[in-house]
Amino acid sequence: MITVKCFARYRPLLGLDEVTLPLAATLGDLLADPRFQALPPDALLAVNQTFADRSTPLADGDEVALMPPVSGG
Repeated sequence: MITVKCFARYRPLLGLDEVTLPLAATLGDLLADPRFQALPPDALLAVNQTFADRSTPLADGDEVALMPPVSGG
């Protein structure tokens, strides 16, 4: 199982704080789930607290974080 956590504006956008889903081969495969259809393409993605891209392989027990881009001055 994979735990997906949504942060900041993605919580109301996707309608979830945290969800547990069956194992998928890659992060991209996991994000193909219809629950993530509204996720913007510029979302920051992390697996086990390390930034990742959609080709990142997943393993049972991984934690995925979905975060909006951050900017500052």
